[in-house]
Amino acid sequence: MVDFKFGQVMSTLWKTKEFVLFRFLIYMGITLAYIIGTGTGGGIGYLIGSVGDGKEGGLFYGMVGGFTLVSGILYYVREYLLYLVKAGHIAVIVKHLDGEPMPDGQGQIKYAQQVVKSRFKESSVLFGVDQLIKGVLKTFNRIFSGVMSFLPVLPQGLVNFINAVINMSLTYVDEVILAYYIRNNSENPWEDSRKALVLYAQNYKTFLKNALFLTIITWVLSLLVLVMVFAPLAGLLGLIGYDGNVWVLVLAIVTAWGIKAALIDPIAMTALMQVFFKVTEGQEPNPEWEAKLERGSKKFVALKDKALGWAKSKMGGGRTPDANAE
Repeated sequence: MVDFKFGQVMSTLWKTKEFVLFRFLIYMGITLAYIIGTGTGGGIGYLIGSVGDGKEGGLFYGMVGGFTLVSGILYYVREYLLYLVKAGHIAVIVKHLDGEPMPDGQGQIKYAQQVVKSRFKESSVLFGVDQLIKGVLKTFNRIFSGVMSFLPVLPQGLVNFINAVINMSLTYVDEVILAYYIRNNSENPWEDSRKALVLYAQNYKTFLKNALFLTIITWVLSLLVLVMVFAPLAGLLGLIGYDGNVWVLVLAIVTAWGIKAALIDPIAMTALMQVFFKVTEGQEPNPEWEAKLERGSKKFVALKDKALGWAKSKMGGGRTPDANAE
């Protein structure tokens, strides 16, 4: 039914437990920042509101301010987190999936940093590649969603659910493509991303089948985590005088997201890497699918242009193309 070996996936993640722990600490740090920021903002708002007669209003808006401030700070460090955490962990997973040991007895985190820095001299290049890939994947979403909307035999509620599942099933494709060009020792990340997207497109039925199965597992595990963290957070916020459910739910969702990103996402990501390497072994990008992507996605055309620009800059010794240019 599925094309990945769950035992090998879990074995690989166990072998990368050093990096899994690293991810967990980082994402829990983000979660803790939200809890502290929201709680501190609520406390300050409560004190300000107590001067007048607006303690509850001050508490609520203070929590909004604290949550917003933390979100803003994290927005500006997203490139670094992408550069260090996601790409680094993928580099280590690829090494273990291929059955290769860390070179010269290096630790996983040190090895991952070396691989990422050698492939992407600047985090902006990696971030730019990642954003263009996400843009192309939105084209897949529109295509699949459009097909579902033309099936009148299905209730609209079911169509919406299937579309949501399809959207979720593409969540890890950019990580899989990142694994592809790390594995290929690519000198041109834009070009290997283009090739990988075409390979994904021409095998999309296989990837969707496996991704849908993994999406269901991810949802179930994430829901269980959400239920488990709700009560402790309610008690924690109760200590600062908040007895509502809105912010408890918000912070419970953030906490569940952190645990999902640290511990659950790597399972689906590694499984899809395994599927991609297996299915595309020996394949070449199909020109027909490449033409379809060019017609359907301006982001794909931009990716192709950047690949050509990167190659010309290397041949001519010129400047690397701007990763954030459209």
